[in-house]
Amino acid sequence: MSNLSEALKSGKFVVTAEIGPPKGVDIEEMLGDAELFRGRVDAINVTDQQSSVMRLGSLATCHLLKERGLEPVFQMTCRDRNRIALESDLLCAHVLGIENVLCLTGDYVSLGDHPEAKPVFDLDSVSLLETATLLQQGADLAGKELKGRPNFFLGAVVTPGADPLEPQIIKMEKKVRAGAQFFQTQAVYEPEEFERFVKEIKHLGVPVLVGIVLLKSAGMARFMNKNVAGVHVPDSFIEEIDRAENKREKSIEIAARLIKEMKDLCQGVHIMAIGWEKMVPRVLDAAGL
Repeated sequence: MSNLSEALKSGKFVVTAEIGPPKGVDIEEMLGDAELFRGRVDAINVTDQQSSVMRLGSLATCHLLKERGLEPVFQMTCRDRNRIALESDLLCAHVLGIENVLCLTGDYVSLGDHPEAKPVFDLDSVSLLETATLLQQGADLAGKELKGRPNFFLGAVVTPGADPLEPQIIKMEKKVRAGAQFFQTQAVYEPEEFERFVKEIKHLGVPVLVGIVLLKSAGMARFMNKNVAGVHVPDSFIEEIDRAENKREKSIEIAARLIKEMKDLCQGVHIMAIGWEKMVPRVLDAAGL
């Protein structure tokens, strides 16, 4: 059983954070960022060609973290691989000792640096969860028996700020039936809305880690409001950042404040620093974690 699943099972407030593999093979900075999380987070998410930008692979990066005694969460998107490749990568993950898998559909290629690439989307997040569950039962999608069964701790994502919320909850229910054992959320900046969401999904009984994206600037906040579905940064935060002389300090303060306000509503927090990984330990300190 993975350390992440054990931590959630124990009832402790879990902390996960995220790193992005480099665009290239120089891994020193990435590994340095990961070391900052040692002893501070329960697991480290590794993004999979985030925003459809070609980078070093998530699976190889997870293996590097595992070799160093760090707990990885292998993010898998369906955009770039068909079911054969996805099934194979899941088997590879198990053989490499990687248990935590976060199943995602993935962004459209038009958002990335290879917009002319051919998208796959043979599976989506729900059917990828079903596939991983089937592999654990000893068969593949072609109905062929496996020689040895893998074991995973499967996760999925949800957007608590979606409007309307009902389709998100319906899909969340499908993901739980497909095998999702924990959820990490899209960025949340409105604790009242998050509390409403938590009440709506109480019947599912699955752990939820609230997502926090560190706000680097007022411009970034406005961009998210305009372009990221289901995410709303309140004007009060935008004004705070706009007025602040030290944007980093204000970002840390806001993130810590949000964590404190939502800590009692969920089972953990997932911090997405997006280039500010070195700030994560300070956010945790400020939040009392």
